[in-house]
Amino acid sequence: MEESLRYFKEQFHLPDIDLRTYSPLTLAYIGDGVYEALIRTYLVGKGNAPVGRLHKRSSALVSAKAQAVIVKALLPHLTEEEAQVYKRGRNAHPSTVAKNATVADYRRATGFEALVGYLYLKEDWKRLTELVKIGLKSKGETI
Repeated sequence: MEESLRYFKEQFHLPDIDLRTYSPLTLAYIGDGVYEALIRTYLVGKGNAPVGRLHKRSSALVSAKAQAVIVKALLPHLTEEEAQVYKRGRNAHPSTVAKNATVADYRRATGFEALVGYLYLKEDWKRLTELVKIGLKSKGETI
């Protein structure tokens, strides 16, 4: 995947930008899509299944409520740098809130997504994978 992102950036002439300059909500924006794609890849990789079942399982892992649970399990494992990215995302003030989540859960989920976006743009696949595995295990998934 690392080569894929690098190739993509080259083909679209996207410069390398200092990640510290990104707003936490921008990191959360990309992190939301990345996390969704990772979970869908994980679920589809476990075997062919009806789309309705895949959607239900995916929703149980990517909802703001689920992400809030996951990030609680991740907190003891975060480096100082990762914890700072998470806190910046959690403390950001998005203009929307989730339909089926408390404000606190939504803010924790935004912090989680900011962290995912940060690690993705940093191209730290190993660490991103480690944290997703911890998160999935915290939700009862067998890895």
